[in-house]
Amino acid sequence: MNIQIKSGALQQVLALASLVVLILFFTFSSSNFFQFSNIVGILLSTAVIGVLALGSTFVIITGGIDLSVGTVMTLSGVMTGVCITFWGLPVPVGILGGILTGALCGLLSGTAVAKMKIPPFIATLAMMMIAKGLALIISGAKPVYFNDAESFAEVSQGSVLGWLIPGLDIPNAVVIFFIAAVVGYLILSKTIIGRYNFALGSNEEATRLSGVHVGFWKIVIYTLTGAFTGLAGVMMASRLNSANPALGAGYELEAIAAVVIGGTSLSGGKGTIIGTVIGALIMSVLTNGLRILSVPQEWQTVVVGFVIILAVYADILRRRKA
Repeated sequence: MNIQIKSGALQQVLALASLVVLILFFTFSSSNFFQFSNIVGILLSTAVIGVLALGSTFVIITGGIDLSVGTVMTLSGVMTGVCITFWGLPVPVGILGGILTGALCGLLSGTAVAKMKIPPFIATLAMMMIAKGLALIISGAKPVYFNDAESFAEVSQGSVLGWLIPGLDIPNAVVIFFIAAVVGYLILSKTIIGRYNFALGSNEEATRLSGVHVGFWKIVIYTLTGAFTGLAGVMMASRLNSANPALGAGYELEAIAAVVIGGTSLSGGKGTIIGTVIGALIMSVLTNGLRILSVPQEWQTVVVGFVIILAVYADILRRRKA
C-alpha cells in the first residue's frame, strides 16, 4: 500500500513538474502567454475536455475504456436542447435531462460490459455509434439553438466569480470544472465506489472472490462516467449556445490522452483525479503555447501525439519497476 501511495504521489509530482516546465518555457518564449486573458482562455479551453477526462478516469482505473464519451457528450447537449427549446421546459430541468442522458448511456455501456461480458472497447464503440445516430435523429441532423433561453448561456459563459469579485471575470465553465474535480476526488478517495474502483483495476478476480459484486460496481462506475459526460455536454452546449449533433467525434481521444498524461495507468489499478486535472491542463497549455508561437495546427497535433507516447511509455516503465 505504501508503495502504491508513493507511486501515485510521484506520478502527480512528475505531471505537475512537466506543467510548470511548459508554463515557464512558453512564458519566456512569448510575452503574450502569461497574460490574464490568455490564462483564462487556457482554463476555459480545458473545462469541457477536463470534465470528460474526469469521468474517463474512473473507467480507465478499472482497466476498461469508454470510447463513447465524445458522442454521448453531443447527445447530452442535444437532449438539453430538446428539453429547453423544443419542449419549453425550465433551464434547470433541461440541464438535469442532459446529465441523465449521459448517465443512462453509461448505464447501458456498463450493463453490456458487466452482464453481457462484451469487451469495453466493443461495447463503448457500439454506444458511440448509437449516441451519434440518436443525436442526428432527435435533432433532425440540425443544430439546436437556445435563443429562447438566454439564461442557459450563463451556465458556461457567465461569471459568478466576476460578479462577486469585480475584475476576476473567470467563466463559470472553469468553476464547474474545478468543482467537478473536487467531487470526483472525494468519490475516488473517500467512498466505497473509489475503493472498489481501484480493486477492480488491480485484480478483478480477487475482488470477486472476496465477495464483492463486481458486475454491479462496474455498472455504477460506467454510469458515473456517463454522468460526468452528460455534464460536459451541457457545458459545451451552453458555451456554444447551441447543440450541434455533428460535434463530439475526437473528444474521447483528447479525454483519454489527458487521463494518461496525468499518470493514470491504461492497465488499471492506478490513477488520481488531481493527475487528470494536471494532464488536461498540460494539453491545453501545450496547444495554446504552440499556437502563440505560430506553430501550424498540423505540427501541434504531431507534438501532442509524441507527448501521449511518452506518457504511455512512462507508465510501462513504472509497471516494470513495480
